[in-house]
Amino acid sequence: MIRRELGAFFAALGYFTRLPVPAWVGYSPDGLARAARYLPLIGLLVGGVGALVFWLASQVWAQPVAVVLSMVATIALTGAFHEDGLSDTADGLGGGWDKAKILAIMKDSRVGSYGVIAVVLALLGKFALLDSLSATEVVVALIAGHAVSRFCAVSLMATMDYARDDESSKARPVAARLGAGALLFALVFAVLPLVMFAPEQALPAIAMAALATLWLAAKCRRWLGGYTGDCLGAVQQLAEIAFYLGLAARF
Repeated sequence: MIRRELGAFFAALGYFTRLPVPAWVGYSPDGLARAARYLPLIGLLVGGVGALVFWLASQVWAQPVAVVLSMVATIALTGAFHEDGLSDTADGLGGGWDKAKILAIMKDSRVGSYGVIAVVLALLGKFALLDSLSATEVVVALIAGHAVSRFCAVSLMATMDYARDDESSKARPVAARLGAGALLFALVFAVLPLVMFAPEQALPAIAMAALATLWLAAKCRRWLGGYTGDCLGAVQQLAEIAFYLGLAARF
């Protein structure tokens, strides 16, 4: 049991980041299917690395520089995995007119104008929002934002069907619908960092992330009848930005 769960965690680590995993983990569709529940925990690790880089860099440079370096660290750690999903989703939904065309565009390795604009705006948005926070807020925002936004992506896997019929899809092994137990397991890791915020800070951030998730999920359901791996990456990116947007709001 413990070895199986460790295998699922390391499978998630190897699938969603560039970090090395033990050789005994190997690859199996079942292991990857169980890995999805650990995605918010992976978010805690990625956000923690970003927060550490920000804190160390802020001892030497001004906050804007530290924010940029923290973003570089998280992107390097994930291999721009979710940013790529955002780019493909923006290209597909922006340039396609039916499900088949949208899926074909999303699978195309070339990047279109919608994808470029989406990634540029996403990076600029993260930078502007994080730089608007105090140094202490940036540290906790990075940890919580990465965890909560990945739970938002996991929520699609528990409530929607996988849209592709292509068995060669890279996301197919992790596309099994999550049960309630797995979703609650993932929720624990998303909720943990929220205790670092006062309720009046956390609630707007959670609400904004939820709204962004619902909006993009509705578009994926309407045009694709479900989600793809790229949609999950896009949800993570939008929910992370929306989370920071809620934190930065001045009511």
